[in-house]
Amino acid sequence: MTATVPPGSELLGHMALGEPEFETRITESLIATEKRLLDCVSSAPDPRVAALTAHLAAAGGKRLRPLLVLLGAEFGESFRDGVTEAAVIAEIVHISSLYHDDVMDGATMRHGVQSVNARWGERLAVAGGNWLLARAARLASGLGPEVVRFNAEVASLLVAGQLGELMGPGPDEDPVAHFFQVTEGKTAALFSMATAIGALQAGAPDRYCRALTEYGKQLGVAFQISDDLLDLDAPAARTGKEQGKDLMAGVPSLPVLLARQDTSPEGAELRELLADGPVEGAGARRRALELFRASPAPARARDLLHGRLDAARAELALLPQCPARRALDALCGYVALRTG
Repeated sequence: MTATVPPGSELLGHMALGEPEFETRITESLIATEKRLLDCVSSAPDPRVAALTAHLAAAGGKRLRPLLVLLGAEFGESFRDGVTEAAVIAEIVHISSLYHDDVMDGATMRHGVQSVNARWGERLAVAGGNWLLARAARLASGLGPEVVRFNAEVASLLVAGQLGELMGPGPDEDPVAHFFQVTEGKTAALFSMATAIGALQAGAPDRYCRALTEYGKQLGVAFQISDDLLDLDAPAARTGKEQGKDLMAGVPSLPVLLARQDTSPEGAELRELLADGPVEGAGARRRALELFRASPAPARARDLLHGRLDAARAELALLPQCPARRALDALCGYVALRTG
């Protein structure tokens, strides 16, 4: 990550609003956030621990959550102390969840580099994720009780979502409803936190904080659906992780759950391939991906994604017209475009 390639460049490219002053301010804030982020994740006294905890942050990423913090702050006094720190907190909590997710999924790649669990082992990956969560909590303690409360709630929701994903739906629970419950905790809660603490730290009115919180929730669910579709449909060179990782690991993503509901002969074959959990063998994996792509599931998942984006945009209507509102709307367009 260098000054010539600002963090969040991919997202900023989708937010070309013809607002040079606004775009320069956000870019400079992202650069300041990146510097502080890398300082924080590599602050362990033991250089071996610092290498572990800084690994994914140093590999880069979209930096969507810090961007949401900075955009939320635009609805108050974005220059206030603590806004950059709030953006760092959101990204550290996110990165910590990736350490744990990759252990759960047995992933070997993340952001185009070797995953932490593949390089250091599962035990150190879990401990590294825990270290990052503790680092975020320490940073939050310096921003006051409301940010501490947000951080604690999101950490609880993340863990509950991860447990829900591991345990699966109950005997009488609808798997699709269970997916949304898990996603609202595991993914969307952090989006809500990001937009909310940015506005909160900048002293935005309560009604704006409420609208931004709900916007973040809906955007987060849509983002997870798009991630699930990309996992099954995009090459590793594009996503930075192996194609079909969730399918191979037996993770019941929304598209997979919808494909299992297909009553055609192809749907029955896919259910049989998925019946025993992880899909083993290159041939079985290739066939499962073929069956998925030919099923109605991708189109149904995209319909649900767009419904969530419509709900997010409805919350934006409650906010004043300004470059940040237009940027948040552009992010909805970005999520829609990710999967075509």
